[in-house]
Amino acid sequence: MNMPKVKLGIVAVSRDCFPESLSVTRRGNLVKAYKEKYPAEDIYECPICIVESEIHMVQALEDIKKAGCNALCVYLGNFGPEISETLLAKHFDGPKMFVAAAEETGDHLCQGRGDAYCGMLNASYNLLLRNIKAYIPEYPVGDAADCADMIHEFVPIARAVIALQDLKIISFGPRPFNFLACNAPIKQLYNLGVEIEENSELDLFESFNKHEGDERIWEIVKEMEEELGAGNKKPEILPKLAQYELTLKDWIRDHKGYRKYVAIAGKCWPAFQTQFGFVPCYVNSRLTAQGIPVSCEVDIYGAVSEYIGTVVSQDAVTLLDINNTVPNDMYETEIKGKYDYTLKDTFMGFHCGNTASGKLSSCEMKYQMIMARTLPEEVTQGTLEGDILPGDITFYRLQSTADNKLRAYIAQGEVLPVATRSFGSIGIFAIPEMGRFYRHVLIEGNYPHHGAVAFGHYGKTLYEVFRYIGVDMDEIGYNQPRGVRYKTENPFA
Repeated sequence: MNMPKVKLGIVAVSRDCFPESLSVTRRGNLVKAYKEKYPAEDIYECPICIVESEIHMVQALEDIKKAGCNALCVYLGNFGPEISETLLAKHFDGPKMFVAAAEETGDHLCQGRGDAYCGMLNASYNLLLRNIKAYIPEYPVGDAADCADMIHEFVPIARAVIALQDLKIISFGPRPFNFLACNAPIKQLYNLGVEIEENSELDLFESFNKHEGDERIWEIVKEMEEELGAGNKKPEILPKLAQYELTLKDWIRDHKGYRKYVAIAGKCWPAFQTQFGFVPCYVNSRLTAQGIPVSCEVDIYGAVSEYIGTVVSQDAVTLLDINNTVPNDMYETEIKGKYDYTLKDTFMGFHCGNTASGKLSSCEMKYQMIMARTLPEEVTQGTLEGDILPGDITFYRLQSTADNKLRAYIAQGEVLPVATRSFGSIGIFAIPEMGRFYRHVLIEGNYPHHGAVAFGHYGKTLYEVFRYIGVDMDEIGYNQPRGVRYKTENPFA
């Protein structure tokens, strides 16, 4: 429930010197193809008119608003009226896309030729003239089935753009000491339409204490017991964890304000353990599984990144440290020759225990080993540990630089089915050309060690989301294939 539903309105346009019937017929074919291929998605065919003039534009705009559309597809059934169609996009308050009709048959290229291939060029030029953001597919001209696929690919992009306009990030506490890595100017988030509510962890602690004895605690404890099963290694801490989960959910309810969607940037050390008496990792994992991403260490951009991935994939995501190398002996015996990756293509992604149980091969709720080196073990209980499920992943992050410039990276790869023999929520990741990507995107781009992980290949959609919200194309890094040199890469190396 923590994300919008897209209702997309299709408005067909026609240049007045072309047969209007082309746009009418082609629009009907497009809508029919879409409903057959994607019946679960909400699409609205604007019936009032084919837009040929500014008056038609106003009529169509009022109709799709009345129908409750929050995304728009401008469909060039023929060449199209470049002014009216771009004014429609300008005045529509929501994400929009442009697609165009291909010609159907060689036997109908006189009275039945639409020239939308040509019209798309003029549309793109007029969009720039009016400073209008619109999504144009990789190849935006096609038949009804092709255009239906293009619209389907736009839906998750639109969902993310809509969601950011109604998102609030709730954070607790300043970043831990000696942890400047996740510091980034928040001005860019306000530019995106995101609201941020920053609180002290003392406020959170007060609210937590007020929830002591809450009658709902035992219902949550029962849920946790069922989820953990045999992995419930610290049952004595479950009531406190349930109390904390209720605290966060009630805080969201009471502080969401006029915003519809929420993500949390939480704090988990150094004083959290000694005052609360546990670590929040397992609760963070549970909320993330419920569609409310929770980042660690007050990582605000990490929370926004996680939320974007949640909305795009409609699935749980996680936030991991790009953490440690795979030992050479482990690579030689368990990866080399079995998987087509070099040692430098691999690394381990890790966090203390924040990954949803459904994304782990198996899990145990235990204590946090790193924290327990300097603290009593009993106050470090609450991590969810286990190897991350093997399969496709997308590692990505949206970030502002120290000088307030918005940038992002995306890299697709996989989690290998190789036991980590380690602790925490952890997996052995393989990304083609990771070594070069690590040096010339992550290090050169001054990214922090936190990266968001979506479970599947969503690079294409994330790239378009980042472009749409204003990340410069030159500032979207990716793992370039072998033989394609990064700007900062030494050509003699």
